Amino acid sequence: MSLTDDQKQSIERSIERVADVEGDPTGLVYARLFAEQPEMESLFVLDTDGSAKGHMLVEALDCVFDLLGPRAYAPVLIQSELTNHRNLGVPPRTFATFFRVVRDCFRDSLGSEWDDATDAAWEAMLHDIDTFIAEQAAKYGMEVG
Repeated sequence: MSLTDDQKQSIERSIERVADVEGDPTGLVYARLFAEQPEMESLFVLDTDGSAKGHMLVEALDCVFDLLGPRAYAPVLIQSELTNHRNLGVPPRTFATFFRVVRDCFRDSLGSEWDDATDAAWEAMLHDIDTFIAEQAAKYGMEVG
């Protein structure tokens, strides 16, 4: 990953601040996801209590923290989740948009606290995630575009 220590700290701080401001941002993240990609909502028809959505957001954030640190499991998690989501009819490009939705929700939640440095840090990380997803998708014969 090409992130500097300052960028990593900026991303970590933004996630921590969202937790302070919003508590559990799951509802906000999925409201935005479903607004942007309404076809995804039907995949959660059995998630009547929101636990699956909450679990998926926690997994995504754990993945982000691992990418900022040791990278012990995030690459394998992304690859396996690409396959799992493909089996659900979610193409790699749509899978990748979840991380952007999280960033956008966090940016909106933090408002004026979200500065250019935080935005640049998230954009750099999202670029790295997109690159990794594209590489993994190609490796396993998945169409990214």
